[in-house]
Amino acid sequence: MDMSVPEGSLSRPRLWIGTSGYSYAEWVEAGFYPEGTPAGKMLSLYARRFSAVELNFTWYQMPRPDALERMQEQVPASFRFAAKLHRSLTHEVDAETWRQQAAQYRSGIAPLIQTKQLLAVLIQLPGSFHRTADNRRYLASLLDELAGLPLAVEFRHVSWAEDRVYAELARRKVTLAVVDTPPLPYLFPAVDVVTNPDLVYVRFHGRNLAGWRSGSMQRQFDYEYTDAELQQWIDRHWGRLTEKTSGAALFFNNHVRGQAARNAHRLVEML
Repeated sequence: MDMSVPEGSLSRPRLWIGTSGYSYAEWVEAGFYPEGTPAGKMLSLYARRFSAVELNFTWYQMPRPDALERMQEQVPASFRFAAKLHRSLTHEVDAETWRQQAAQYRSGIAPLIQTKQLLAVLIQLPGSFHRTADNRRYLASLLDELAGLPLAVEFRHVSWAEDRVYAELARRKVTLAVVDTPPLPYLFPAVDVVTNPDLVYVRFHGRNLAGWRSGSMQRQFDYEYTDAELQQWIDRHWGRLTEKTSGAALFFNNHVRGQAARNAHRLVEML
């Protein structure tokens, strides 16, 4: 079954829906991939059903042009990628080397730029990254260093939920990542703020309240949205987010037992 949204099927905005990552052995057991599917075949199968993917591995490993070129060979030209920024620039920052790391990342991601298949580089900031003077300066410098790339910033702490932050992102034409998370007071809230007229970027993390507090990633993202929850999200947010943008990318990160693929499929149908 084709789960992508064909070009021109929506007058506005252009829509890409997919999942955060695609190479999960447990997705074979969940029925998304056929029995016996090797990791090397998963992307081509995934691309038959979705129009975009958010790459997780670029957070753990610096992207390499040859690796991305091999991935491009497995998908149609219309397929799009989002890519997480490497952890050396968000979670494990070295004041002496981060600029070299940024240059290396830019070089590694170049094949997706050349074919216009890169939706965004996702700057996923940790929950410990509060809005302090030092962190504001670092983020401004990082955005300067990555200028020219399509950028989206995901905050995980509520201190960044400020109009002046949104205004600065809009000035730079950097997308604010919209998040759906459990209702915890310290997390960045679900806001209907568009800072880039070219792209809205939405991440569905699931609403596993106990799992989020557990410290276990497997428990944190073990959640399946109901149809009622997805419809409620559409009713509350979709219209306000898309009325002033030409593109929208929505990715499900609740990947533990294949829920992300099922929820993404349902959202395609519902929209």
